[in-house]
Amino acid sequence: MTIEVGNTAPDIELVADNGEKVKLSDYQGKYVVLYFYPKDMTPGCTTEACDFRDQHQSFSDLNAVILGVSPDPQERHLKFKEKHDLPFQLLVDDENKLAEAFGVWKLKKNFGKEYMGIERSTFIIDPEGKMIKEWRKVKVKDHVEEALNYIKEVKA
Repeated sequence: MTIEVGNTAPDIELVADNGEKVKLSDYQGKYVVLYFYPKDMTPGCTTEACDFRDQHQSFSDLNAVILGVSPDPQERHLKFKEKHDLPFQLLVDDENKLAEAFGVWKLKKNFGKEYMGIERSTFIIDPEGKMIKEWRKVKVKDHVEEALNYIKEVKA
């Protein structure tokens, strides 16, 4: 079953880029911007990560943390994070448990080939752990600003 707006976010433990084990409940009391992306080091994913990096302080000022999630291994996350100076954690979802819980592990088609992969999506989780906003099939351009503006509106 896929989580819906208004539901409590699933508390699935994943390993972060630094080797720490992380669950969404670790961030109780803060807004969580949980963004799923297909693959480290690819053009769209790099642009999205760098956009989140560039707005990191603005999110922090609103009591929000950013967490990126993809199926890439910890070592690749660490290289991606270091290469682009990302100030937030990247979580390893190599078994796609969190992606499946949020309904973003999908059948994709590219150049006539079908495969399972992450559908670029972002979710906002409130300080009590409930999902309050979702963006599915995200287009990278202007998306981070849209997420930031949403939190500003909710807090206003």
